[in-house]
Amino acid sequence: MSADSGTDNVVPMRPHARAPEPPLRTAIGQALREVRTAQRRTLSDVAEDAGVSMQYLSEIERGRKEASSEILQAVCGSLRIRLSDLLAQTHRVLTVGSRPMPARPPRGPVLMAA
Repeated sequence: MSADSGTDNVVPMRPHARAPEPPLRTAIGQALREVRTAQRRTLSDVAEDAGVSMQYLSEIERGRKEASSEILQAVCGSLRIRLSDLLAQTHRVLTVGSRPMPARPPRGPVLMAA
């Protein structure tokens, strides 16, 4: 092909290769584990409080099981977070990698130092 053939204006469909996103169940599991470990809680403690088996919660955290919305709600309740907090943490896992979430969202007035 010659330089005048117009191929210089071709834009590749994937200009920047990125790592593939993990399955959603893997990202949710990672987010749950990050929240749980940030609270220094055990699988056993959270599972018992949520009313699920420790083995099942472990499989959810490892991305081997896809939890129903009811199970996720129960686990979030045990962790004292909202489902929307879990989804926000999952979004961070999917987009920017792993960043731990605060153990509990601040409540009441927040004082800032100058």
